[in-house]
This record gives sequence, structure tokens and C-alpha cells, in this order.
Amino acid sequence: MTPPTLPPDAPTNAVVAATSAAKEINRLHAEAQRLAAESRHSLDGALAAAWHAGRLLNEEKKRVRHSAGHGAWMPWLKHFFTGSMSTAHRYMRLARGTGNLALLQGLSLRQAYARLDIATEPKHHARDGKPSLPKPPAHVLLAGKLIRFLRQQSRQHTARVATDCIRDLAPLYAQLRPLFENTVSNGNCSIRSAK
Repeated sequence: MTPPTLPPDAPTNAVVAATSAAKEINRLHAEAQRLAAESRHSLDGALAAAWHAGRLLNEEKKRVRHSAGHGAWMPWLKHFFTGSMSTAHRYMRLARGTGNLALLQGLSLRQAYARLDIATEPKHHARDGKPSLPKPPAHVLLAGKLIRFLRQQSRQHTARVATDCIRDLAPLYAQLRPLFENTVSNGNCSIRSAK
């Protein structure tokens, strides 16, 4: 496709301005592409570093526990790792969560954590400096109570009693399910539907 041309009788300053604008637009476009490529490379580098750190942390945890006992890992981690405990745990889960780092290529650390269901701290903090989480919707709180109840029942009772509980709670499940599906489809919550 040939670029459009200005009419031959166009003023010289219009030609110069159009050429100057086009050069600036193309320079900025090239800069945007270069920075996007650098950003992707930086994201991949950060993810790879976290993943490799997680692998090493997992290996070191095994070594420390084997040589010094089960209770030695946390003191070792506090003494030798410069990051937070939660960062170490996220790195370790990241490494355990995928054996093939290429599957997460192009994602930020936060995106990779989300894809692997690894909890992260929210970006915003309350006034007291502690992470602030929005209160979950009522149906999420109720579902959590229901899950804890069912787990407790399955541990304490026979399979028949647990089956009876599940049957009795089926109507409640039928009422809760549309709430979760609606929440997921509207993007109001990071709940994944199990399909």
C-alpha cells in the first residue's frame, strides 16, 4: 500500500508538518514495540528467577529437614532468605506448580500465581499497614461454612451419614450455584467454576 500524498499545490509548511508528524508517530511506534519487547523479556526473566529460586528453596528445605530435623526449616529460612516468608512460599509453590516454565511464559509473577491458584497479598493496604481484603459476598461465606461442615462430617461419621448430609444439602447447593456462576461470569470475584 502506498502512502497517501498531499496535493501538489499544498503549502510547503503542510508537507513539512505532515512529514514531521509521520516521522514522530513512527518513532513512537518503534519505541512502543521496543519497550513492549523489553517488558516481555523482563516479565519472563522475573518469572524464571522466581521459579528457579523456588526450585532451590524446595531442594534446600529437603536438605535442611533431612540434616537438621523438621523444625529447622523456618529458622533457616528466616536467617538466610532476604525475602519474606510468604514470598519464599510463593516461589516454592510456583516451582512445584509447574514443571515446564514455558507454560507460563509472558505472564507476570502475579498472573502466574493467579493461574496456579497461589495466594498473593493485595496491592492496597489499610491504614494500619496490613493488607486489606474486601469482605467476600454472603454466598461465598456461606459456601465456606458449608464446605467446613461437610469436611467435618466426613471425618466424624460413616459414609452413609456423609451421603445423607450431601443429599440433604443438595437444595442449598442448587440455590448457591447460580450465585457463584453469576459472580464468575460478571468478573466480580476471582472464583473459578469447576468444569
